[in-house]
Amino acid sequence: MSSKAVFTFLLLIVLLFTTHEEMRGGNTIVKVAGRTCDSQSHGFKGQCWSDTNCGLVCRNEGFPSGHCRGFRKRCFCRRPC
Repeated sequence: MSSKAVFTFLLLIVLLFTTHEEMRGGNTIVKVAGRTCDSQSHGFKGQCWSDTNCGLVCRNEGFPSGHCRGFRKRCFCRRPC
C-alpha cells in the first residue's frame, strides 16, 4: 500500500470513531451559565476598591456575592435571576 492510501485509511478510522462517540453522546460536556442580576448595595459606604469587602457586605445583605463596578466605583451585589 502506498503511504497516501494508509493515511486515508487511518483518517477514515479516526472519523468513524469520533462520529460514533458523538452519536452515542459520550464525553460531551455542555456548561450552561444562568443569568445573573446585579443590584447596588445599600450597606456599602464610600468608593469600592476591594471586591472582597464588597462581597462581605453583599453576603450580609443576603446576596451570594458582590463586586466593584463602574467609573464611580460602586459596590454591586450579584445573585442568580
